[in-house]
Amino acid sequence: MKKQNPGRKLKAHGPSGIHNKGEYTMPYTALSHCSLTCEPKDDWGTDLTSTAVRFLRDTCQDLRFSREKEQEEAATGILQGRSLRANQIPYNMEKDIDRLCLENAVRRFAASGAGKDAFDVYFCYLEMFVGAYDSSRRMIELLSEFESNGSSLLMKHRDHYSHSVYVFLLGLAIYETNEKYQRAYEDFYGFEDKGKAACHFLEFWGLAALFHDIGYPFELPYEQIASYFEVNKEKRKGKPFLAYHNLENYIKIEPKAKEKLAVLYKASDVEGTAKHGERSGPSFDTTEDLFAWEVADKLSPVYGITREGIKEALTARPVHPESCGNFMDHGYFSASILFKKLFEEMDGDITRAHVDALTAILLHNSLYKFDVACYKNKELNRPALRMELHPLAYLLMLCDELQCWDRISYGRNSRVELHPMDCRFTFLPDRIQAAYIYDAGEKAKVGRFEKEYAAWKEREPNRENAKEYQEWKAKKPGLKAYAGMVFENDFLENIKAIVDLTEMDLEVTVRLEKRDNRKKKTYLSSSSFVNLYNFAVALNGRWQKIGEWEQAKKQDAEEEFLRDNMEGFLKAFQELSLEYKLSNINQAKAFAGYLDEIDCFYTDKPVDYEILEHFEPGHAVKIGLMEHRRWLEEHIRMGWSFGEKLSKDERERRRIHEDMIPVDQILDGEISDEAVKKNYDRLGKGEQDKDIAPMDAMLTLLKLFEGLRIYKL
Repeated sequence: MKKQNPGRKLKAHGPSGIHNKGEYTMPYTALSHCSLTCEPKDDWGTDLTSTAVRFLRDTCQDLRFSREKEQEEAATGILQGRSLRANQIPYNMEKDIDRLCLENAVRRFAASGAGKDAFDVYFCYLEMFVGAYDSSRRMIELLSEFESNGSSLLMKHRDHYSHSVYVFLLGLAIYETNEKYQRAYEDFYGFEDKGKAACHFLEFWGLAALFHDIGYPFELPYEQIASYFEVNKEKRKGKPFLAYHNLENYIKIEPKAKEKLAVLYKASDVEGTAKHGERSGPSFDTTEDLFAWEVADKLSPVYGITREGIKEALTARPVHPESCGNFMDHGYFSASILFKKLFEEMDGDITRAHVDALTAILLHNSLYKFDVACYKNKELNRPALRMELHPLAYLLMLCDELQCWDRISYGRNSRVELHPMDCRFTFLPDRIQAAYIYDAGEKAKVGRFEKEYAAWKEREPNRENAKEYQEWKAKKPGLKAYAGMVFENDFLENIKAIVDLTEMDLEVTVRLEKRDNRKKKTYLSSSSFVNLYNFAVALNGRWQKIGEWEQAKKQDAEEEFLRDNMEGFLKAFQELSLEYKLSNINQAKAFAGYLDEIDCFYTDKPVDYEILEHFEPGHAVKIGLMEHRRWLEEHIRMGWSFGEKLSKDERERRRIHEDMIPVDQILDGEISDEAVKKNYDRLGKGEQDKDIAPMDAMLTLLKLFEGLRIYKL
């Protein structure tokens, strides 16, 4: 079991400043009064995390700001920002706190790559740009749940949940470091202000990247049927397959959304929308009509495609997968689902950039490769996609190909294949160096493959004998991504066949290193994490009815209490700012680690261990200290500092809390266990209970929401 470290480094816990004509400015301008540590821009690294975070901090300043609301606040004296409640802090201060929340979520995910930390990035994005998480949670929770439970029946399948967040980070890093891509994006959407362009990119790149695979639950059942035959190494061609019918009503555009599209396509271009010129106002009856129009409009001048041809290809996607290489196109379903969710179920506004994000998703899987570029048909000589034709689709296809590391293998064959476990990126101006890291523990497998490849290469026949050459080529040894990266660099050549890299130099290398699983922070406790939101809602809500909770606990009726009150708890949770919602979520996420420290774990499997019904006194103290450390570190990263006791409203505005640790006890960015305990001991029992009681409630929540039990080792 892991024991607590004597101290933990708090890395880069405050926003960086930037140099501008000799001046030093605070990227989080609405938080300039808070204790945020500034670092010179020269300190930034060129790795994935540094460049993605630099984009969020430096390039997206004033994200979602409203000068109008700022002026209203000055004129009326009424604040319009939300913290613990509405009208508690300035509006733009709330928006800067939201951006800092997203930055910290990106940092957590980049450090672990874990699904539970990917959840935070999704949560931040949805709350900031789409609406309350509760209204759209089904899209991403279904992907995670379905993938982890259903894909073990497949021959080949790897994670798409954390994968999508990695894709998101890659896009941020490329935008930050590639001026040619920045200019292509700015020109395409008519931006002259670089800051506004970056903020626009963040919103619509996030939509394309984070949701490009939400249609995978449609592909998984198809692959399960196909895998039934592939177990015996039969080819899927000519075998029974699953198809989707009765989609007419699903892809039909409802009247309200149809009217929005009619207005959009008649409108003249304005800043922030693509420069397509005046429109005659086409009428779209289905999403297929809309998608076919947009794809042809952007790409037909280069690829000679027609709206009718693309519409025919789209119509075939769900019912005739045999026409698409015997694969089900999840991109088609992802784009269709997202349109339905955003513009019909949630009744959101539609812009051309929204439609561009949807068509980027539509194109990324197979539509562009096989129906637009026909990239394997060399006789057609169709070029790879240039960034200026469709910036979002270009970047999505590039990042989707690059992100092949650190993906959980679910399929039976995938689990024994060799995939990169990590990738070290160096993002330079208009240049990307990608060093893919493979497990040195697989050295024997690599050695066998290299011998087989060398022997195969020696048998290469004369290419003039076409039949013999093709038979030889079909026997080429493979080792998934490793083979394509080491020999003949098929991996890089495949990317070049899809997207034009003349404006973006890409270098791919390979290394073998010893695996280190500590990064993942995995524990014996095992469950899906889709109930994190429910846990957070309940943990927050119980404080509203703490007396009734304690009474229910005495009567052993906590489950009934939670069932009866969850609707009210949900409403109270939705009233919180993003910062406080995330704080509750991260409190719930920490529970598995706390159990690990007291030699316990939770699982839904019947195991031969003693069940833990209640925490022992010693457990409570240990968990209380760990939770207090988590709370301190979280608040430091969010710009809080120690100070006098203030009223709640003033505390939220100034971000000063009397329970924080004095700055002289944070040495070189570290908080020692001694300092945490000293700070914890000075708190009153009521404040200490705030660290312990929620963890006690998790015993009940795990049973209620996931049917899990906690065991002692």
